[in-house]
Amino acid sequence: MKKFIADDYLISNDVGLALWHNAAPLPIVDYHCHISPREIWEDRRFDSMADLWLGGDHYKWRLMRAAGVSEEFITGGAPGREKFRRFAEVLPLAAGNPLYAWCHLELRRYFDYTGTLGGDTADRVWDICEDRLKNDPALTPRGLIKKSGVVMIGTTDDPACGLEWHERLVADGSFGTRVCPTFRPDPALEPAKPGFSDYIARLGKAAGIEITSPAELLRALAARMDAFGRAGCRAADHGMWRPVCRAATESEIADIFRRAMSGETPDAVAVEKYQTYLLAFCATEYARRGWVMQMHFSCVRNPNSRAMRALGPDTGFDSIGCADAAADAYRLFDMLESADALPRTVLYSLDPTDNAWLDTLAGAFQSPGVPGKIQHGSAWWFNDHEDGIREQLAGVAAHGVLGTFIGMLTDSRSFLSYARHEYFRRILCDMLGGMVESGRYPDDRDALMRIVRGVCYENALKYFGLEEDAGK
Repeated sequence: MKKFIADDYLISNDVGLALWHNAAPLPIVDYHCHISPREIWEDRRFDSMADLWLGGDHYKWRLMRAAGVSEEFITGGAPGREKFRRFAEVLPLAAGNPLYAWCHLELRRYFDYTGTLGGDTADRVWDICEDRLKNDPALTPRGLIKKSGVVMIGTTDDPACGLEWHERLVADGSFGTRVCPTFRPDPALEPAKPGFSDYIARLGKAAGIEITSPAELLRALAARMDAFGRAGCRAADHGMWRPVCRAATESEIADIFRRAMSGETPDAVAVEKYQTYLLAFCATEYARRGWVMQMHFSCVRNPNSRAMRALGPDTGFDSIGCADAAADAYRLFDMLESADALPRTVLYSLDPTDNAWLDTLAGAFQSPGVPGKIQHGSAWWFNDHEDGIREQLAGVAAHGVLGTFIGMLTDSRSFLSYARHEYFRRILCDMLGGMVESGRYPDDRDALMRIVRGVCYENALKYFGLEEDAGK
């Protein structure tokens, strides 16, 4: 019987274990997450373990709800220790859930606690962690980032909002990790959603442009891209139901924009025309600037309307959707490729049944001189468990070139979530080691480590244009 989270955790073969020992110290490029640049700049001290452990972590909130915990102990006003106790009491029920592993990896890597967390150990673990939070100066955002070996963080940022904290980090230059804003203009691409005209006004104010037409909207987006670029932006991100590609004339776009700004709700066809127009402009700009375009889709947002009214978005109620995404994705990519405007692109679907066509779409639009220009992104959100990661890696390996994959990201709001990179790296090393042990790949350690170094670190470093920074 193996010990829980021993040296060979998730690894079933000697070759994989040797690869893991070489992968473990590699730096981290966490190119997509939702942590706060302000908290990094201010290097805040966390009020309690509940603040660090449960604050904003909708993965943990969702688990607690599924186990019947009252909302008072999740997002409500219960004392922090009580919230932590309730979480600890239900965590042992979550066998097979990646949270069980992540939580214990976090306790080991950041608090040196090697036991298990449950109802019987909750108070002891709380006391250990509270003592460390009060007395260890490294348990701050900057300290946790440095301890984890993170060289780049890609935050997620609205172009209508300011970049004050990124700008301060760039101007100061004393924090060795690059904190790069990511341009995420989703509200500008949603003319049928409530508040569209208000958002366009805020975007215009941020850009210093009064937006009364599509042409002025494009100018404002470009102006904000300029500002993001000065703050170190390397990538953009689009969250949508699915990729779209529906042609329209300039006059049609102007009419759709005018009606949306006046409070009308465009129909689905009009929305797709408008989104295609904006996506084509944005992608062209990203390609010109050398930015990476990320696209996240097949997510049903806020299906529980009662919970949405009570708690708002991003509180742990989103779910996997089944969007008919492939046909329009191929058309969109062909349109951009034909115009020589296809940027380096990472595609993420929340629906794992999309994996095969994403892998093959990527292979249809690669380019000389850019290894893995089009990427099937890492197993995302509800798929970042062991089986989901293995399935995504196996698909990339079977349909493409595994050694060009840009690897894992946290997609998290937690400064403890870098343990997820360890989880991913162990699975990758076990997969490669298993190929050797079964005779499906030679025991060529140089070739194997080239893959491991690439997937865990070097490929993302190159893909996001960070090689020069790494040499400083």
